[in-house]
Amino acid sequence: MQRLTVKNLYNLNETIAKELFENVTYPWEVLPLIGDFIVKLGNTLDSEKFEKRGENIWVAKSAKIFDSAYLNGPLIIDEDAEVRHCAFIRGNAIVGKGATVGNSTELKNAILFNGVQVPHYNYIGDSVLGYKAHTGAGSITSNLKSDKSLVTVLLDGKKVETGVKKFGAMLGDNVEVGCNSVLNPGTVIGKNTNVYPLSFVRGYVAENSIYKRLGEIAEKY
Repeated sequence: MQRLTVKNLYNLNETIAKELFENVTYPWEVLPLIGDFIVKLGNTLDSEKFEKRGENIWVAKSAKIFDSAYLNGPLIIDEDAEVRHCAFIRGNAIVGKGATVGNSTELKNAILFNGVQVPHYNYIGDSVLGYKAHTGAGSITSNLKSDKSLVTVLLDGKKVETGVKKFGAMLGDNVEVGCNSVLNPGTVIGKNTNVYPLSFVRGYVAENSIYKRLGEIAEKY
């Protein structure tokens, strides 16, 4: 279970949501709390650095937001982030410093740490992406089981109960996800791991490893 903890997956100095994660053990525990946390934090942000754009939407003045992007609150977009053409941010989202939300990417109930890139045709729902995590074009987080039951995380052949119905993926710091991969509900990927393109991922993937298309895992050299 230690491998699934916030402490093992993330550098909390690389997110404006540090306080939220300090109060939980496992990252999926923040999923029901994101919206209220954004509203509370947003009202404390420095007006010299952030401007309020509509109800519960705070955007850093240094961020670049394309005119065609859709922004819905609660939402915080941190400094030097970029939200590109036709991005669709549905709410309950934090976009970290220097992060990129790309063209036609959909974001919902998710936290992107600083430097995260979800740049091309991605769906990121009910997920947490660690520092400098990157999702290749067309890769998605599938956040709801077909039978609508509560999501579990598969760890060493055993199911870890999460208590939540919607849970996409928890990506550790510096995770690379290849193009057109599907991260199934309850996916947790340890930091510094690469996922091959066209992968179908479920359960826990160890840190510092390479996940190949058929689920074979090799340690990085």
